Amino acid sequence: MPTLNWIGKDKVINHHMDVPYKVLEHSYGFDNGLQSETETKSGNKIIHGDNLEALKSLLPEYEGRIKCIYIDPPYNTGTENWVYNDNVNDPRLKKWLKKVVGTEGEDLSRHDKWCCMMYPRLVLLHKLLADDGAIFVSIDDNEQATLKLLMDEIWGTGNFIGKVSWFKKRKGSYLSKEFVSLTEYIYAYRKKKKLLLFGGKPNSEESQPLVKRTNATGELKFPAGAVKTKLKEGEYRAGKYGSGTSAVHLKTDITVAEGVITNEFIIEAPFIWSQSFLDNELQNETQLVINTLNLQPRAFRNSDDKHKGFPSFLDGREFSATTDDAYETLRELFGTDRIFDYSKPYQLVSYLINSITYFDNEAIVLDSFAGSGTTGHAVLDLNKKDEGKRKFILVQVDETDKNGAFNNIAETTTAERVRRVIKGGITGGFDFYELGEPLFNEDGGFNESVGVEKIRNYIFYTETQKALESGASEDNHYFLDKINETAYYFHYETGGVTTLNHQFLSTIKTRAEQYVIYADKCLLTKDFMTRNNIVFKKIPRDITRF
Repeated sequence: MPTLNWIGKDKVINHHMDVPYKVLEHSYGFDNGLQSETETKSGNKIIHGDNLEALKSLLPEYEGRIKCIYIDPPYNTGTENWVYNDNVNDPRLKKWLKKVVGTEGEDLSRHDKWCCMMYPRLVLLHKLLADDGAIFVSIDDNEQATLKLLMDEIWGTGNFIGKVSWFKKRKGSYLSKEFVSLTEYIYAYRKKKKLLLFGGKPNSEESQPLVKRTNATGELKFPAGAVKTKLKEGEYRAGKYGSGTSAVHLKTDITVAEGVITNEFIIEAPFIWSQSFLDNELQNETQLVINTLNLQPRAFRNSDDKHKGFPSFLDGREFSATTDDAYETLRELFGTDRIFDYSKPYQLVSYLINSITYFDNEAIVLDSFAGSGTTGHAVLDLNKKDEGKRKFILVQVDETDKNGAFNNIAETTTAERVRRVIKGGITGGFDFYELGEPLFNEDGGFNESVGVEKIRNYIFYTETQKALESGASEDNHYFLDKINETAYYFHYETGGVTTLNHQFLSTIKTRAEQYVIYADKCLLTKDFMTRNNIVFKKIPRDITRF
């Protein structure tokens, strides 16, 4: 496989490991038109800060959970009038390059700088993406060939879905004095090969299976008379039908009469449909059929009906909007001109998101170059159309103006756009966060100014890959939680030294098969810990670092 080399690559290829883990500090919540200091816990987040550090801070809660990523990074056109500066000469980036790459950074071409900037961000995005997710990256001719090689190296050539060309402007723009470009590109990559956009085939009268194409197994309830079948008339008992990954578990008995299953029934299988999606399809008269004894339901849709038909990913008519339309959208929302340069039409981003979340409308969508908030707008618009519960995470750094001053556009533009969309009639809310201090000091110890609760959350996630649920506990106050018969304790005191000994064990009230206990030191013998299934982890030596 061809690989891309540039000056500084050896310094940034593992730089994501050196990025400090910083905590997110809640600033305010916005819930259906009202702003307050209270956290909405809506799942929608807007983060103000450098996206490299912000992506690192998202790992404990979101690693492997993001279903769809859309980013519109700097195109490296050579201009200097917007976020990150297109020629990658932002003073912060120069400072970062000098620190990470060293004196070599002074000799980098603008393409070297772009690669140095993009590579660690793409690596962290890959970590955050779910196995059944996909990433879409907007780009133009300046770096599209470079982007393809970067994506191939990080995602793998076998996970390349395709390149979409779309008309960006009605009159085009000059790539050079001799050439006018009308198009830009979107590169699409999956995390794993199993992903199929829109769950399968484009518009077709062929039957579409409700099972397979996902790891998520769940139940679906079918009302009486909703499913036609070619099964012989009679009764079929609850049990397993089919084999392997296509196995369907019939949870209730069914009765077949005159080609119809006459009673309400429940089946369990690896569905690509949710119950709410199935209910919506039934209301719109989608025909469900079971043709074989493996009991896999199939759906027949009328391809002439736009609502019922499966969209086709490459149907360019679905996203005919241009950047001119995006400009008009911003002008209508803000009532003034020039809010943000080069914003993408939310219809385009909505279409991309829908290709991944068509059957999973509770998915999480991430945009780490959030700009004017197009992705947040797209998610809210999609949710309104199909009553979905998709969540968005938007990350935006300060913009530098022509005088070098910083402008917090995460607040003035990104969040403000989402607020205006919500106030315009779309139900929703979000929480606004500032990128806070590092969790660890330079000497490897805890930065206690971030607060013990954030440290506890970090420790618990490194052990379980689950978020720590807050709430009262009947155990001692060092107890974190019990997962899969393992109880976790973080025996830590600000400014003090803690010891795992018999006295501490006497305060434990939770009964479990295994105990994982963090402390500064341990006075228990190895034999005693082995016999009682106790795992001691020394602070800070044994703490996992992202």
